[in-house]
Formats: sequence, C-alpha cells, structure tokens
Amino acid sequence: MKIDFLTLFPEMFHGVIGNSILKKAEEKGAVQFNVTNFREYSDHKHATVDDYPYGGGAGMVLKPQPIFDAVEAIKQESSAPKVILVCPQGETYSQKKAEELAKEDHLVFICGHYEGYDERIREHLVTDEISIGDFILTGGELASMVIADSVVRLLPDVLGNEDSPVLDSFSTGLLEHPHYTRPSDFRGLKVPDVLISGNHAKIEDWREKESLRRTYERRPDLLETYTLSDKQKKWIDEFKKQ
Repeated sequence: MKIDFLTLFPEMFHGVIGNSILKKAEEKGAVQFNVTNFREYSDHKHATVDDYPYGGGAGMVLKPQPIFDAVEAIKQESSAPKVILVCPQGETYSQKKAEELAKEDHLVFICGHYEGYDERIREHLVTDEISIGDFILTGGELASMVIADSVVRLLPDVLGNEDSPVLDSFSTGLLEHPHYTRPSDFRGLKVPDVLISGNHAKIEDWREKESLRRTYERRPDLLETYTLSDKQKKWIDEFKKQ
C-alpha cells in the first residue's frame, strides 16, 4: 500500500510514521509513506495557499489550485487512489471503514488547516470524507494519522500474529475480552482460574462471554445490530439479573 499525506506541516508526521508498527510496516515493505507540503505546488509568488472567503466571514479558506495540482501530480503515478478529506462533515470513522480502506492500494489524505476548504476540492477531487468524531481539531493531520495507523495494522504480516486484528474490539462486532499475564497472583489480585486451567475450549467460551459482557456493560448500542446466538442470548439474560 502507498499512503500520501498532503499537509502544510510535514514535520508533524515524522514521530508517528517513524516509530512502532508504522515504521516496522514500512521496513517490511507493506506500506510506503510520502509526506508532501502542498505549499510547494502554489503558483502564487509568495507560495500562498489560502485566501479570504467570498461573501465574508471568519478565518481563511484553502485555495483549490495548490491541492488540485498536488493531487494531480500524485495521480501520475497512481491513476485511481482513494482521496480522503478529513473533516467534521465526513462519515464517522469505524473499524468497518478501516477494513475497507485496508483493501486499497493507494490512499491520499488531504489535511487542511484554517477555516476550511474551497468547496471545489470536496466536489471534484475527493472520493471519501471522514470524521474521527464530533469534535474540532486544529487541522487534519492528527486525524489522518489515526486513520492511517488503524489501516496499516490490518495489512498482511504487519502485526506478526495474524489473529491480532481479527480479535480486536469492533472487528468481531463486540468489544474485546479482558487480558491477563504473569504473575497469576499480583498483590492478592488473581487471574481467573479458567485461564490457567489449560482447557482451551473453556477458555474460548470464557473469552466470548466476557467479550459480550463488556459490550453489554460499556457499549450496549453495538448489540442493536449484532446477531446473538442462543448461547449469547442466555448470557445476556444472566447479565440482566446480576
């Protein structure tokens, strides 16, 4: 996969894509990152990328020319990338969307600052508009890094354990079950007996039940669209009585 970030602040990306899973993914050849300052594409003599909005109003608006030219330059190498605008008006990001994007060969993130974008960018360049939540950030850089991280970890061989992304919260439709590690008794706080029993069937049953319990207690909204098995329905009845 190739991922391009178009931004006015390329230095913001170095710490994120240069460490941890994203760095390892690039070293393995699973992904290639490119960070471009789209100010370099401005045709203005002072490299201006924004201007006052027509009709008046607060703030500055990103001009179409630099971003159009930057995206068109990228498309010379890849004719059909997903061009993603990170903005509060986009669809709310989810694990399902991450899984969809992980199937793509090329993602281009447009990271804006200031008051907003010229609407022609949205209408004629962008394939997807994504919001990571109902709050406002200074710019699109942090949001694009969040999305990229969630996508790259889904690429083959990136995490090392192929079961890791499958069992993550939201991937199964439920929140993930609790985890424990050594020591089995820490300051009198003990690991559930079933997890050290060696009975793998009972362990899997416990994990499924605790995953359902955690979802029921913390995110019951997820169960509104989740198809429960007969066993899970009995567990829900049990939770309600507790």
